[in-house]
Amino acid sequence: MYDFTGRSVTITGGTGVLFSTMARGLVGCGADVAIVTRSPAKGASLISTMPGPGRAIVAQADVLRRSELQQALQTVIAEFGRIDCLINGAGGNQPNAITRAGLSFFDLPEDALRFVFDLNMLGTILPTQVFGKTMAEQGEGVVLNVSSMSAFRPLTRVLGYSAAKAGINNFTQWLAVYMAREYSPRIRVNAIAPGFFLTEQNRNLLTEPESGRLTERGQSILDHTPMGRFGQPEDLLGTVLWLLSPASAFVTGVVVPVDGGFSAFSGV
Repeated sequence: MYDFTGRSVTITGGTGVLFSTMARGLVGCGADVAIVTRSPAKGASLISTMPGPGRAIVAQADVLRRSELQQALQTVIAEFGRIDCLINGAGGNQPNAITRAGLSFFDLPEDALRFVFDLNMLGTILPTQVFGKTMAEQGEGVVLNVSSMSAFRPLTRVLGYSAAKAGINNFTQWLAVYMAREYSPRIRVNAIAPGFFLTEQNRNLLTEPESGRLTERGQSILDHTPMGRFGQPEDLLGTVLWLLSPASAFVTGVVVPVDGGFSAFSGV
């Protein structure tokens, strides 16, 4: 079920901590992986760490620029011939879209909110329009979006990112129905909702830079995570491989938490 030999997977945001691990795992399962990134140098560095048996290439593009995505599509098709799976990994947050002492909800700047909404929502929709169209033409394929725990339970202070990821959940369900009804029931659309993983984006929020000890917020998160730890990037692989493979052939329109039990815990 998890032999991806001959299958082509495109990953946006593929040089990030979580998605580079996915790329390595898929190449290790025989997949041909295209890493869509704004930084070809980072992509090349990542590829140098992949021993195979699958292949990997870099396709340069900003996920918010359709013309660049179209060029990346041509690169992938020229190299691999088709796209079987798309992982929409590009996304992120912006400090000024988070409330804090001295920055209330009423003063959050419009440009910061637009940046977060565009990066997460349009940064998922536009690549799906470009790369997913090939799946519609093929009559088969898998789209895997990336949600967040903040989509289910909005995190205090985190307005823009939480709302945008909630939109990803809705888009995932909508697109699953649309693709199955309008094009082919062999096109599936699902999402994963990671819990708390240490990444470059949140590391200094959850741990102290100097000592590595948990911050107050980091400790609060672990207190609400029954498994008592942050996730490791490898913790996502099993769910990703399942949702991309024939093992989940009758699964579409779902958002799967990978969160150490965070979403199940009421706090009491």
